[in-house]
Amino acid sequence: MNLHNLKPAEGSVKKEKKRVGRGQGSGKGATSTRGNKGAQARAGYERKIGHQGGQMPIQRTSPKFGFKNINRKEYKGINLKSLQFIAEKYNLTAIDPQVLADYGLISKKALIKILGNGSLTLKLEVKAHAFSKSAQQAIEALDGTVIKI
Repeated sequence: MNLHNLKPAEGSVKKEKKRVGRGQGSGKGATSTRGNKGAQARAGYERKIGHQGGQMPIQRTSPKFGFKNINRKEYKGINLKSLQFIAEKYNLTAIDPQVLADYGLISKKALIKILGNGSLTLKLEVKAHAFSKSAQQAIEALDGTVIKI
């Protein structure tokens, strides 16, 4: 051990936070390391999203295409195998949006479309906002009822 390789114990010396705006003598007074004037020198300054320093922003130069249909109806698809599973597990004969919401398959306000994936072996009364042709045929083949809400 020599004088040139002495070090304090690890963790004993903490790095102090830079204290700005505490007078000229500190070396970080006056402008508090923010430079001179302008928006960046002010408190609460936050650069806007997409700002490119005066250059035309990329979202304005890139071409736009397509449109958003405001009349679109977004359906949550529920397959026949899911209906079969729920009906067997909870001994149900009728399935409606409230039942599906209670068992966590959909949110309360969701529009439902019954899809034909899987097989159905139980006679069910199914209420939904829409049905695929294959799902409707599968339900009606077992003398079940299809009710559109």
